[in-house]
Amino acid sequence: MGKVAVGAAVVGAATVCAAAALVVRHRMISSGKWARALAIVKEFDDNCSTPIGKLRQVADAMTVEMHAGLASEGGSKLKMLISYVDNLPTGDEKGLFYALDLGGTNFRVLRVQLGGKDHHVVRQEFDEVSIPPDVMTGSSEGLFDFIAAALAKFVSEEGEGFHPAPGRQRELGFTFSFPVKQLSISSGTLIKWTKGFSIEDTVGQDVVGELTKALERIGLDMRVTALVINMEWGNFRSSHLPLTEYDQALDSDSLNPGEQIFEKLISGMYLGDIVRRVLCKLAEEAEFFGDTVPPKLKIPFILRTPDMSAMHHDTSPDLKKVASKLKDLLEISNTSLKTRKTIVEICDIVATRGARLSAAGILGILKKLGRDTVKLGDKQKSVVALDGGLYEHYTKFRVSMEKSLTELLGEEVSANILVEHSNDGSGIGAALLAASHSQYLEVEEP
Repeated sequence: MGKVAVGAAVVGAATVCAAAALVVRHRMISSGKWARALAIVKEFDDNCSTPIGKLRQVADAMTVEMHAGLASEGGSKLKMLISYVDNLPTGDEKGLFYALDLGGTNFRVLRVQLGGKDHHVVRQEFDEVSIPPDVMTGSSEGLFDFIAAALAKFVSEEGEGFHPAPGRQRELGFTFSFPVKQLSISSGTLIKWTKGFSIEDTVGQDVVGELTKALERIGLDMRVTALVINMEWGNFRSSHLPLTEYDQALDSDSLNPGEQIFEKLISGMYLGDIVRRVLCKLAEEAEFFGDTVPPKLKIPFILRTPDMSAMHHDTSPDLKKVASKLKDLLEISNTSLKTRKTIVEICDIVATRGARLSAAGILGILKKLGRDTVKLGDKQKSVVALDGGLYEHYTKFRVSMEKSLTELLGEEVSANILVEHSNDGSGIGAALLAASHSQYLEVEEP
């Protein structure tokens, strides 16, 4: 063999060796990055852990906070406020009543035709309205004018089967799921906004008065008969809650840092963004999606909880739904199956923690009511009525929550506790309270 041929062979061999070395080095780097990704997920999983002992501590802390809130005004993070409800529905109520349920990024308007003891709820209709982000952070007048316009549109669509009594004002029950200091059954001043709302000029104002003024501005003759309220358990906080760096960052970036900590761990508004934040760290520290961090992954709340749920429930062999969500929402393509499986695992960690903490909160309330034990001769059952899209549509969340509650209560007590989905429960409840506090109670039905 000539010198040129030998030289070419040597160069060729050297090139092959160098290429092989690059491949090995690339594999080692990839392996190291994947190991880093797995370590991040493992640490997150460990920090989100909710063993039964921790859940019992959370439940006990919830009960203590409820007692503290009842003992003194401002004594607790929970708003244990007087409700002023002095007339519960009897079942005799008749007529057409409306309800407005405002508790998050959507609100519902309902109408209910009541038929008394013989017919109960004859008919009901509802409409759900999404509140634009700029309205949630704008002015009080802007928010209540938006709500009043939706109510007016809903009233204009009254059809057959709904019979407002001639010559009477329509009456409305108003479920307002934010901290208020109630002054009477039909008035209450806003203490502070939560759930992504930040409208400064509403704080300290009577929310019923604000709604009434908006109804007058639009020319809708409707009277707010009853304001219904809640204890705002989303503001619960305890050292026993399993907070991670991602929860702390979400809280710090929120409109209300240091507030609504429990809500930020369990509610549909935040779960998807916790997943996004974990994925962001994986992209930054382990090149989870390639050499660069996908720009859209840095946008807060771009990954919503319904999207998280869709990925979590993906049962296709190659996780097509996960791939589709990544491409459509985040413009991330060509992910490996193991990457998609890891994303599903992260969804499971976040949803399971939220569901189990929710179960612990329910146990805390049952303990306060004395319904967490079986008493000799007591056959009374307790019903836990749950509403909202998270419980209704996120099946794995719902199943985990119910299973965790049974685990906490034990089989014997669980047999006396019914957990049921109450569709429009808070809205229908508001309509019933509007009926039981109607200004026409003393007037005989025609």
